[in-house]
Amino acid sequence: MRSAPTPEPSIQRTDRQPQTPGSHHRAPALLAGLDGVPWGEIKDSSGSAAAIPRLLRKVAWGDAEAARAALGDLRKRICQYGFVVDQATAATVPFLWELAQRPQVSCRAQIIQLLKNIADARQWETTATAYPKLLNHRENPVAWERAARQAVRARRDELEGLLAEDDSEITRATAELARTLGD
Repeated sequence: MRSAPTPEPSIQRTDRQPQTPGSHHRAPALLAGLDGVPWGEIKDSSGSAAAIPRLLRKVAWGDAEAARAALGDLRKRICQYGFVVDQATAATVPFLWELAQRPQVSCRAQIIQLLKNIADARQWETTATAYPKLLNHRENPVAWERAARQAVRARRDELEGLLAEDDSEITRATAELARTLGD
């Protein structure tokens, strides 16, 4: 199956609104930049990544059961088997960080664990060591993997707030992520 060339995924926050003089600071809308990502042009493990926004919204606003199911499906699409990332992974990471910060999201610890799995992912790099021709493919999964790890690292300053949470499951998952990131 052919897929689109690998665009450089953005790790920039798209949910921050510029502040004008005299404006009051308000929290940005949850998943505000989601529709700004060209999901239909990038791939996840199932093919088109077009379903990722729907899954992220279910994680954000679904009840606990629906959120966990959506996160499970999302995990299969962006970090299959817990260690194989895809083209859409890096573009998804900023939204995972955002969801991990929001108290109304029911599966925050599992989101943090997913971020840790992404930060640990080295499947394609390891494979490229044995099969260097992998690096010459138009679709370069090694680049996807590196971009995904970089996207997790880019927001590591948010670990401190998560470590201060009252929920022991969240703090435990965050401590594991911090160890993975070397923070």
